Amino acid sequence: MLFSSIEFLYYFLPAVVLGYFLLPRILRNGWLLIVSLFFYAWGEPKLIAVMLASITLNWLWGIGIGRSKTLLWKRIFLILSCITCLGMLGWFKYADFAIENVNALLGTSVPLLKLVLPIGISFYSFQILSYTIDVYRGRAAVQYDIIDFGCYVVLFPQLIAGPIVRYVDVERELKSRCTTMEDFRLGLRRFLFGLGKKILIANQLGEFLEIFRASGEKSLLFYWLYALGFCLHIYFDFSGYSDMAIGLGRIFGFRFPENFNYPFLSASVQEFWRRWHMTLGGWFRDYLYIPLGGSRCSRAKWLRNVLFVWMFTGLWHGAAWTFVLWGLMFAALLLMEKFVDVTRWPKAVRHGYVLLVIAVSFVIFNAADLTQAGSDLAGMFGLGGVPLVTAETLYYLRSYAGVFVLGLIGATPWPKKLALKQDMPMADAAVMAALLLLCTASLVDGSFNPFLYFRF
Repeated sequence: MLFSSIEFLYYFLPAVVLGYFLLPRILRNGWLLIVSLFFYAWGEPKLIAVMLASITLNWLWGIGIGRSKTLLWKRIFLILSCITCLGMLGWFKYADFAIENVNALLGTSVPLLKLVLPIGISFYSFQILSYTIDVYRGRAAVQYDIIDFGCYVVLFPQLIAGPIVRYVDVERELKSRCTTMEDFRLGLRRFLFGLGKKILIANQLGEFLEIFRASGEKSLLFYWLYALGFCLHIYFDFSGYSDMAIGLGRIFGFRFPENFNYPFLSASVQEFWRRWHMTLGGWFRDYLYIPLGGSRCSRAKWLRNVLFVWMFTGLWHGAAWTFVLWGLMFAALLLMEKFVDVTRWPKAVRHGYVLLVIAVSFVIFNAADLTQAGSDLAGMFGLGGVPLVTAETLYYLRSYAGVFVLGLIGATPWPKKLALKQDMPMADAAVMAALLLLCTASLVDGSFNPFLYFRF
């Protein structure tokens, strides 16, 4: 079930909110667990067994860590948790990728498993690991109530595509929380603005990207419009989902961490990754990079740590060499910035450099394979004899100019600053109602509507 669907907006969500606030507080986590499992089973009824197994086993491993009297047994239970989470993730997400590469390398013909990837498994696996690792480190208390633990793992607002919520972020709220009218209003507003970002901008750009792929008359300008379009598309698609998740969480009394902070304003690649998918970057930093030694080690080990983290960051997004190349590209750029002081460059040059890097990287990210990535990059830089511009390119530029302009403005803080300046509740309510009406009309029209990050 999609947030951006009629079923969710007009049936599921109102029923969930009504039931939640009618129930006594002691039953609310159980209610959220039941409706979250229903939400997940709506699209994947068979694979819900994978999630239930992960919840049950890791709940037991967490109790084992908490009750163990010796460090050895604590480590054994932590290893069991890592095997459970990473084993399931590896089996469903990377088994066929491994088989394909073994077949290519050895000339064998091992048949592919063709497993269906459980939606959101990359997100909820990392959330579970944050719990067991923090219990092992003594930073979180053991959760003995399986209802509360299950609620944390499958909470529907951020289950499918994040943000990655660590257990310590919501540990206190799982036990006791409340929602004021102001929380409800701000949560609803955040949700509707995220919905608008998804439906009114990301979906329109998604249609443009499909037109580009189907076109037989690509030009240099068309390739660059595609690169810009995908950068804006993935930003509004993913940040829109994060906004909706954060807004829904606030309605139910949870404060989820922010996931984006205007990344296209960055003046370095390092700054970009402090602003883009912040919960993922923080997870890899705290649970992989620092445990490996971070930068407090020899230069050789530090280089290894950076390469490992970014290779795994790429693979986390998908089982393909394009994602590995994408991750290693950022590793190389971040290493370069450690030795080259980009802060001395003129501000315009720094911003231009980052935007170019983002455009190139996301073209690689979105390619079906390395061959397509090479073809797209060649087209962007005028190789292969592509014309500068075609009549078709100009037609689609005129057709989608408005959404491009809206996307470019929306990727800056200006709309938020403008919204904060007005303190008129009636105007705020009118804007939210208009957003809901426009989004509903677009959904009824049956436009392009998948969430990009569902495939991760």
